[in-house]
Amino acid sequence: MSAPLRIAIVDDEPPARAKLVQLLGDEPGCEVVAVCADGPTAVAAVLEQTPDVLFLDVQMPELDGFAVLEALGEDTPRAVVFTTAFDRYALRAFEVHALDYLLKPFDRARFRAALARARAEIARPPAPPGPVAALLGDLRRERSRVSRFVARSGSKIAFVPVEEVERIEAAGNYARLITRTGDHLVRETLRSLEERLDPGQFVRIHRSHLVSAARIATLEPADHGDYRLCLADGTELPVSRGYAERIRALTRAFREPPTAPQA
Repeated sequence: MSAPLRIAIVDDEPPARAKLVQLLGDEPGCEVVAVCADGPTAVAAVLEQTPDVLFLDVQMPELDGFAVLEALGEDTPRAVVFTTAFDRYALRAFEVHALDYLLKPFDRARFRAALARARAEIARPPAPPGPVAALLGDLRRERSRVSRFVARSGSKIAFVPVEEVERIEAAGNYARLITRTGDHLVRETLRSLEERLDPGQFVRIHRSHLVSAARIATLEPADHGDYRLCLADGTELPVSRGYAERIRALTRAFREPPTAPQA
């Protein structure tokens, strides 16, 4: 006899959670291992229980469904079924990436079709990058500029406002956010972050460094045509020569008062 399908449910609406528990209770070979009412709890539960299937609400306060997946990264279950009341972009995105979704209120026939599709997804060999990764890539391009980061340390979730970040360092396939109160790792490359951050706020100075323009104190020549940048807290960083003029222009814009209009 095969092992039961381990399932986690995430929804901030009690009736929706109860309905999914009821529907799954009527299906043989299913075991609900976690029922969560918010995103941070969901991340911790998925990491602890490692479910096969995740029924995930799209629209939740504080940490929505997409942010949950970003926080989970490689630990996202193989099969994800999104639940939503109404979200045109989400539905189109799910269809494009061959991911399944359920519209509220849930219909038993549609629920069973989604569950069957989840079983089929788990049974087939994984093929990178996978539909969830592809969806998140599209969402990052479609969404507006980053206003905060979602950083994960074990099962703990930290929300880091962009304005608190002084610099960002490359760390392989991760990026390290450095603030005055501590460091945070995010599951995203430096190049990807650079594309999503406001170029008027953050500037690339090196293949391994992004810095907040507001924190730049000085820029001085170094050896072999390169430069050395000093931040307001005294941190010194190397600057590749190709980035030097952009930094000069950006820091001038921060320091020079606006020109008064002529009468």
